[in-house]
Amino acid sequence: MLILALLAVGIGASIIGTIFGIGGGIIFIPILTVLLKLSANEAVAVSLVGIIATSTGAASYYVKQGASNVRLGLLLEITTTLGAMMGAFLAIYVANWILLCVFACVLIYSGATMILKKERVIADADDGSDMCFYYCDEKDPAEKRYKIINIKSGLAVCTGAGVLSSMTGVGGGTIKVPLMNVHMHVPIKVASPTSSYMIGITAFMGAIIYFIQGELLLDYAAAIAVGALIGSFIGTRVAKMIDAGPMRRYFSILLFAISIIIFLEAGGIL
Repeated sequence: MLILALLAVGIGASIIGTIFGIGGGIIFIPILTVLLKLSANEAVAVSLVGIIATSTGAASYYVKQGASNVRLGLLLEITTTLGAMMGAFLAIYVANWILLCVFACVLIYSGATMILKKERVIADADDGSDMCFYYCDEKDPAEKRYKIINIKSGLAVCTGAGVLSSMTGVGGGTIKVPLMNVHMHVPIKVASPTSSYMIGITAFMGAIIYFIQGELLLDYAAAIAVGALIGSFIGTRVAKMIDAGPMRRYFSILLFAISIIIFLEAGGIL
């Protein structure tokens, strides 16, 4: 029964995580800690493995379809991965409730920004810059053009996203998707697939540290990973049917819901 429950959790969390590029950690963590009574570090370690599986399944589809901006993802992963390694070590020394409250406030700000500000994509940006790209939305097959800006500040913020991802197990996609969409002007239909591609690399670096420290429960992780892989295949098919406008609103609502869960966890209610 435990294995079946973990498989179901992996599938459900991965579907949501794949659609929005967040990995599903926000669902893994409360269930593993509240219902299955794992310690915080054990839950984070298992969650990171689930995120790796989600990213693997989602990225295999998104990259093949050309939805992920692989070049941008690898660039941002330079600082994100460093942050993830730092976070896995810092988790021992930083009070968890402080980190969770800061994280929740960042999510509220990101969600409000995505609702209040329209998507800004520099459409007429083909100026010869190596940061100009094209993408096609399956809901609107006409090829669209966009230019990525604010690269340096984006790299800096991704360091913090990596730290938070590794320390909380929630997944840095909750920060990286709004960062790419609002700050770097990457279309939401590119930002989410790119985040799905990135989060697996970040989670892998954190999971290695937890494994070395003996915090990773392999039986729990295996069941979650199988379910997450199945869920990622479903989530990619659902994501392509959602329009960009509603997708930003849904993502904002999801961020608000996640922030409430995190505040409850920080207060010891969950």
